[in-house]
Amino acid sequence: MPRRRGGGGTRWLAATVGVAAVLVGAAFPVDAAASPTPVAVTTRCEVRDGRLTEISGMVATDDGFVMINDGADDESRRRVFFLDRACAVVRTVSYPSTPRDTEDLAVGADGTLWVADIGDNNRSRETVAVWKLAPGADAPVLYRMAYPDGPHDAEAMLVTGDGRPLIVTKYSAVLYAPTAALRTGRTVPLARVGQVRLPASTTSNPFSALGRTAVTGAATAPDGRRVVLRTYADAFEFEVPDGDVVAALTGSTPSVTPLPDEPQGESITYSGDGRSLLTVSETAGQPPGTRAPVLRYPRPAAVASTPPPSTPPPTTAGSTTTPGPSAVATSDRTGVGRTPIVLAGACGLGAVVVGLLVARRRRRGSPARR
Repeated sequence: MPRRRGGGGTRWLAATVGVAAVLVGAAFPVDAAASPTPVAVTTRCEVRDGRLTEISGMVATDDGFVMINDGADDESRRRVFFLDRACAVVRTVSYPSTPRDTEDLAVGADGTLWVADIGDNNRSRETVAVWKLAPGADAPVLYRMAYPDGPHDAEAMLVTGDGRPLIVTKYSAVLYAPTAALRTGRTVPLARVGQVRLPASTTSNPFSALGRTAVTGAATAPDGRRVVLRTYADAFEFEVPDGDVVAALTGSTPSVTPLPDEPQGESITYSGDGRSLLTVSETAGQPPGTRAPVLRYPRPAAVASTPPPSTPPPTTAGSTTTPGPSAVATSDRTGVGRTPIVLAGACGLGAVVVGLLVARRRRRGSPARR
């Protein structure tokens, strides 16, 4: 995931990302977003525990929250954290063996917690995994899976109503699901089941154009009739009227809630009543003592049937309110009418930037391969 560094390296990296954004914008024209309506954003609580500095997954519970960190380099952080309504840690559950890169958290209909051990910045893992923590269990259980077409980096996972994990890759939003029931001690093949086409975005975020397309988290509404994907910039909510999550993600247009200028937003969940979206950012790399607020955004309204205006207004940084619900047309990422040279250049530079972002990430330990 992108990391911000101080000094000249940050300025050089920002300039490179800026150039990439220009070329990507030229090669991949997309339909514009509708004018957003400001909505009030409130803080539910602030996470104060020093072990939760790279929060990558969160779910809301009746008693508070459950959260996880990404990575596996610090033993004290390799836990499932249970927090009360004031965001204070009240207990933790350790993994029985070392995870590789835990990136998202979901809860099934039966109350089972699903931890998505699916991060792979270097795209080197032979398998990815989920950890399942049943209600009342003392330790999560590991289940391995393998992509059919080589490694992918992913930070978002949904659990469907029938108890099937659905992985969303980070930069291409491709959906993968297991081809058989998960079993301990066995690697279950994954199959590609679709691809999400996210609407265009102009929302301000620390990672510019790349941050508007990188899927970093996902969640299912308590009633199962809606799902949401988030990037570093926005939350995209899809209606699931018939329980078919894949069809909803691949065949419908989402409503949008901008999440402007969150420092490094990777987590999203629904409130217990399903009326709000809750997010939290990482605080690694921020000044010492920085606390991570859990932010509450009112849910977006249904997608409007009228076409959007042709020119979207920019998001204003530093505003006390956040642009809210907006109707968005399906984006066209094929670059029709652009020359192959521009397209190839944009893709190539985009790949270089992603590689640079990965390379600048702090080095991890070398736990056993999952």
